[in-house]
Amino acid sequence: LTEGNYTAITKQCWDYFVYLMRNVLTSELCEWKVISRPYSYLQNCLEAWAERLNYSYPNALAEQYIFQSHHIYFHNCTLEHPVYFDPPEDVLLAMIIAPICLIPFLVTLVIWRSKDGKAQA
Repeated sequence: LTEGNYTAITKQCWDYFVYLMRNVLTSELCEWKVISRPYSYLQNCLEAWAERLNYSYPNALAEQYIFQSHHIYFHNCTLEHPVYFDPPEDVLLAMIIAPICLIPFLVTLVIWRSKDGKAQA
């Protein structure tokens, strides 16, 4: 019963979000000051009704609506500051192993050069 109620209510949350987004121009879809009100409404509506109905939050249905909002309205938005991701595993492994392999070589070189210096003195 709770899940059915929550499903019906989340549909209303979504419909009202869509209604609010009709007033947003395409050129303004990535401007937080413009979309914050409808987006926050959707998020708060989904969360508040889950709490009222003693339904867990976050949940799959709420996440589906949030993802749907991003897919329909915000998919062309990019961040001003790019998000950096970890390099692929093979590159990361090479970046870790290369300095480790250099250490014994450098230690050997220092010892060898220091012995060579003592023989000349």
